[in-house]
Amino acid sequence: MDVDNVVGITGAGRQPATRLMHPTTVKGETMVLVRQEIGDVLRDTRLRQGRTLRQVASRASVALGYLSEVERGQKEASSEILASVADALEVPLSSILREVGDRLAVLEGLGYGDLDPLASPVPDTLPAELVAEFDSAVH
Repeated sequence: MDVDNVVGITGAGRQPATRLMHPTTVKGETMVLVRQEIGDVLRDTRLRQGRTLRQVASRASVALGYLSEVERGQKEASSEILASVADALEVPLSSILREVGDRLAVLEGLGYGDLDPLASPVPDTLPAELVAEFDSAVH
């Protein structure tokens, strides 16, 4: 996988910021850390809203230092913490996770068609075995 730079939005009216990814290598394979992408999405969402880390941490009832570590990809947040932070950001958790999934797909080099099984072409013919089975059942 070729992972060079990932662009994220740093806030309303600001220029996109480029962060150099430092993927983890395990057994010769490059891996993208999900916790890093979750943190990036949370931070990008917070900054787009023009909110401080302190504001979101307070509203989510999460320690400021812990939320900072989550945003930097140093800690993996539980589903309860993620739900609380999403609520504090007034964003559905599903939207955050969808954004994370989309970013991971880009980093993995997948296209939209690879993600959506409905985007695959539907065959316009039936397999001969299915036609024969149907014919035998009808007759």
